[in-house]
Amino acid sequence: MRAVVQRVTRAEVRVEGVAVGAIGTGLAILLGVGRSDGTAAADRMAARLARLRVFPDAAGRFDESLLDTGGGALVISQFTLYGDTSRGNRPSFGEAVAPELAEPLYERVCERLAGEGVSPVERGRFGAHMEVELVNDGPVTILIEL
Repeated sequence: MRAVVQRVTRAEVRVEGVAVGAIGTGLAILLGVGRSDGTAAADRMAARLARLRVFPDAAGRFDESLLDTGGGALVISQFTLYGDTSRGNRPSFGEAVAPELAEPLYERVCERLAGEGVSPVERGRFGAHMEVELVNDGPVTILIEL
């Protein structure tokens, strides 16, 4: 499982021009599910995302998480995180799991994030063409790979 995590002051995802998910301060999370991932990976990813310390404390150090700040999460499915360009210019997506297997794991990450205490947990629309707009705060962008 892979996630590109961006600390944001706001983020929104739209499908056909209509907002389907939006947050204020928090994390915009692009989430990819790989062929070897299962429910244990989804649970680990959710726990790590909830506790990822990328928000500044009073001294300005990265020492606070979504759970500490009360920030929200906007989780967007992103199979292209498994794009492999090692053999040319066109990405191969052979390591991404099929959509019918990926969607339940994507949903599990979202549900587990909420279960960890993150609120709100907003979503994109799985499998849809989406437009994502965000303001990256810092900028802070972290890659998490399990």
